[in-house]
Amino acid sequence: MSTDRSWQPTALCSGNHSHLFFPPSTQERKDERERREIRAKAVCQICPVQGDCRAYAMSIMEPYGIWGGLTETERRHALTKVSA
Repeated sequence: MSTDRSWQPTALCSGNHSHLFFPPSTQERKDERERREIRAKAVCQICPVQGDCRAYAMSIMEPYGIWGGLTETERRHALTKVSA
């Protein structure tokens, strides 16, 4: 299990973009969620620690947010494929 978080200060999701990676506390329409996720994933695509972030989220089975370019659902599907 990779619980090392030393990569986090380098992650591009911190700071001004952090609101993209987790749903708002108010209701979010499907089209709003899809736009937010697309924008978050675009940040992940150029992030120098995307692999570390994804590995961390998968190892701790993070249930919320976009980590390493994957949504909660995408991570669950990836974990299911690995265990099958």
